[in-house]
Amino acid sequence: MLAQSLFPDAMSNITLKNIAEEKCHLRDRLLIRRNQLFAADASEALARNFFSKVEMREGAAVAGYWPIRGEIDSRPLMGLLHCRGYRCGLCVVKNRGEPLVFRSWHPSMKLVSGPFGTSVPPLGATNLVPEFILVPLLAFDDAGYRLGYGGGFYDMSLSSLRAKTKPPIAVGLAYEGQAISSVPHDSLDERLDWVITEAGARRIDREQL
Repeated sequence: MLAQSLFPDAMSNITLKNIAEEKCHLRDRLLIRRNQLFAADASEALARNFFSKVEMREGAAVAGYWPIRGEIDSRPLMGLLHCRGYRCGLCVVKNRGEPLVFRSWHPSMKLVSGPFGTSVPPLGATNLVPEFILVPLLAFDDAGYRLGYGGGFYDMSLSSLRAKTKPPIAVGLAYEGQAISSVPHDSLDERLDWVITEAGARRIDREQL
């Protein structure tokens, strides 16, 4: 069950014509809300919940993100994944309108500045084909839809990778307070397989919802 929605009527009377407008309207409020949810121990609790529920094969490749703009901190989880022998990488924006690329990462790596205020592995880092992708977000719902910043990079990436023989598992990382009753979405929005917060782990059945 979701926590009580911050915006319970987000999808009331919404049509395809105004979905983009509704998303834009929500982003401003949700950015403010996410900054208010910061808790110093949330990322450690999230990491514990991840390992308690998500099954991974030994040495699986996992792509994460370097947190910006109040995103829940993925670094404790990424550090533990590396220590436990998983192959880790970070997402990199290459060009607008193109899927993300994923470059290998380890905790001692010196990162460089990337687009939109991100920190990314340098050009010489090996590309990674992820089996799991850790996804930041502004909001999520019970159906596994997420609201991002509007660039479409994760949706394009997931769509492209899911068309392959072994599609990756998309794991949204968030604060529990980022749950809303229904995220505005259209046919280009890719759904998550899991949402992990400091309060627990939700597995999304994308076949049934």
